[in-house]
Amino acid sequence: MKLAGHDRNILARGLIIAAPRSGSGKTMLALGLMRSYRNAGLTVAGAKCGPDYIDPAFHAAATGKPSFNLDSWAMSPALLGALAVAAGEACELILCEGVMGLFDGVPGEPGRTGSTADVAAALGWPVLLVIDATGQSQTAAAIVQGCASFDPRIKIAGVVLNRVASLRHRHLVSDSIEALGIPVLGALPRDEKISLPERHLGLVQATETAGLDGLLDRIAAFIEEHADTGAILSCARASPGLACAGSPALPPPAQRIAIARDVAFSFLYPHILAGWRNSGADIAFFSPLANEPPPDHCDLCWLPGGYPELHAGLIAGAARFLDGLRRFAETRPIHGECGGYMVLGRSLTDQAGHPHRMAGLLGASFSFAKRKLHLGYRQACLAGAHPLGAKGSPLRGHEFHYATIEAKSEGDPPFAFVQDAHGGAAQAEGNRRGKVSGSFFHVIAAEDS
Repeated sequence: MKLAGHDRNILARGLIIAAPRSGSGKTMLALGLMRSYRNAGLTVAGAKCGPDYIDPAFHAAATGKPSFNLDSWAMSPALLGALAVAAGEACELILCEGVMGLFDGVPGEPGRTGSTADVAAALGWPVLLVIDATGQSQTAAAIVQGCASFDPRIKIAGVVLNRVASLRHRHLVSDSIEALGIPVLGALPRDEKISLPERHLGLVQATETAGLDGLLDRIAAFIEEHADTGAILSCARASPGLACAGSPALPPPAQRIAIARDVAFSFLYPHILAGWRNSGADIAFFSPLANEPPPDHCDLCWLPGGYPELHAGLIAGAARFLDGLRRFAETRPIHGECGGYMVLGRSLTDQAGHPHRMAGLLGASFSFAKRKLHLGYRQACLAGAHPLGAKGSPLRGHEFHYATIEAKSEGDPPFAFVQDAHGGAAQAEGNRRGKVSGSFFHVIAAEDS
């Protein structure tokens, strides 16, 4: 790798890896660069634009450091800047993977649409644009020119071509782009041998991907062979004037928090966990799939989302976990997000149509056999006093699931009233019963954080 011109005294320079659309190869390029720079001896961290649990776990595997989400819709500018500072602590480089297309977002105030471009503009990080060259040549230059001129807040520092069919194809595309004054810093051929496996919510989780460490090294070698990693590194820039805010994205809901963590319960944002710890909360992890109950010394139990629908039979048979959960609920709060919400219900029907008994602490039943995609940003107002805040406290987050409610929790009050980012009417969401609550809503930050 050519690292000429890199000043090791400049910490936390940043670069956004973005594309005109999803499926262009952002994740593969980001992971390859992260692992390549780490292998070369640089301290590098990852970050992810927008709401995503899965990609940051791959970033962490590639870099050895936590990867924070940076979300311009759900996070205030102060929080966004503070997390960028935290992501770059003791690092020389932050590589931030974009979400969807570079300018894709939702209606919102300027700089608060959730787009990758918002994050690039807020942090002053240049953009490395990934172009899928499949089925086109000079037209790729028109796409690059459009991306470069569409939003004056951002700078396209360079382009990496993906899925290039031949040397002739590469020259046709590269020459037309470089005529714009924008350098082409790589041209990746098609190679199905380094693909990552996928399933219904995106990539198969990093912890479930066999031989991931070796695969990351192969991806890094592939990127090094077909891209100028030294020139890409020189594109990164430091963020001017960012300061670390004092308050977390979400205040800890208790002093001692029991958190379910295994391949079925893995969707907890690193920035939330770090914020709780930095605020003095004690965290105790336990594994429902290993039939572990929530630790009894804790004040609150948190069941994150994940993939309980793929492990419903094992969870239903985890008597020690379920009995421990029921005992915990007698005296202390439990909250479940998405997958955790489903486990708190009466039953969960798997993809094959087989129902499995769950904790029964809430009255709803859920089905993964009857599937419908629910996706998007959500603004929530707590329906009553809760460990997450007083009645009416606003939270920002999102919803992303295929499972459906098979039978409602009759008589249970809602957890919150939730409105989508497009201005739809607020709807009752989730349930409460005694000290137990749950919802499909994933929280990213408190409204005023």
